[in-house]
Amino acid sequence: MPLHVPPAPAPALRTVLTALGSPTAVREARTPSLRTAQGPLTAELPLPVHVLDRVTPAGTSATRLAGWRFLIRCHERAVAAAETRLTPDGWAFSHFFEGPYVTATERALRQAETVPGAYQPRLLSVPGLYMLTLWLHGDPTADGTGGHLAPTDLLVPLAPAPPGIAAHRPHRAGDLLPVLTHRLTPALATTPTPPPLLGSPA
Repeated sequence: MPLHVPPAPAPALRTVLTALGSPTAVREARTPSLRTAQGPLTAELPLPVHVLDRVTPAGTSATRLAGWRFLIRCHERAVAAAETRLTPDGWAFSHFFEGPYVTATERALRQAETVPGAYQPRLLSVPGLYMLTLWLHGDPTADGTGGHLAPTDLLVPLAPAPPGIAAHRPHRAGDLLPVLTHRLTPALATTPTPPPLLGSPA
C-alpha cells in the first residue's frame, strides 16, 4: 500500500531548492549526473535520516535525527540526492551527492509500496558498519523526527550492504538488531557462535 512520507521541515526544503537554483552550487557539486542533467530538477521524497549510535546488550537502540534527505529527480529519474542538517541557526543545506545509495533508495521505496500494512519511510544509518537502511516505521502518523526503533518495524538494507546481510530484503528490526549488536560490539555477544546470516525476507 502507499507509504506515508512524513512532511519535511519547510526551511529544509527551501535550502535545497535554493541550492538547486544556484548554478554555483550545482556546478561545484561532485555529482556529474546533476551537472549534466537535461531538464528541470525537482526535490522529492524527503526522508528523515536517523543514525543508530549504539545497540545495548538488551537489544534496545539509541537513534538520533541527523538530517533530511531529498531525492533530486530529472524526467522521473533520481539523478542525485540532497542532504540538509540542523544547525544552531536552523536547517541548512549540506551537500549534493550521487552513487549507489541514490538508486538503491529509489528501488527500496518502490519495493516497500508492495509490503502489506501501513508504514512511514525513514532512513537509518549505521556508521559503524558503513550501512544504510530504509526504515519502515510501523506508525505512519508519527512525527518523522522522533520515535524509537520498534522490534516490529521493518529495515530494508540498501545495496551495497555489509557481507552476510541481504540487501533489499525486509528484515524485522527485532531480528536484525541482534546481528548488528554482534558486529558492533563483539564483546557483548552472549553466545559462542555468531547470529545466523539474514538472507530471507521477514
